Amino acid sequence: MADKMTPEQRHRCMSRIRGRDTKPELVVRRWLWHQGFRYRLYVKALPGRPDIVMRKWRTAIFVNGCFWHGHDCQKHRPVTNAEFWQEKITRNRERDARNQSLLRTAGWNVIVIWECQLTRQRRQQTLRDLDLALSGIVLQQSLPAAKPYRDFTPDEAPSIAAEPMEG
Repeated sequence: MADKMTPEQRHRCMSRIRGRDTKPELVVRRWLWHQGFRYRLYVKALPGRPDIVMRKWRTAIFVNGCFWHGHDCQKHRPVTNAEFWQEKITRNRERDARNQSLLRTAGWNVIVIWECQLTRQRRQQTLRDLDLALSGIVLQQSLPAAKPYRDFTPDEAPSIAAEPMEG
């Protein structure tokens, strides 16, 4: 199947695609803000320059485009110049894996959200999953560092809202 655009038209079209402030990113950022999470954008000091960084919770969020980062959902592969695109996407995936590994090694939580997970049909579930992941991170970092919760004696255990208070 031949490309419907000339090489110059295709180049102009592809060069206008930006990697910052994309619609999927804005969806996630608005949701985080309304949930009370505060964040920084594109922190250069961190590997891979994550799209969203929540330093307080040591969490980096990447909102990846399915085409550019080679997500498995991608049904349409480029037909023209296919070898170039396959190599580029493979390099992107390797770079992403390396950056995420560096972040995790440095003690950061890494969350990857794919563009296809933010379609209208899947957006609510994805944001619920993000809420659960962030709640787990917040809870994990909020517990006393000296003793994990499961090691408390009944006298030392902090009360939980669902438990009746004695006295």
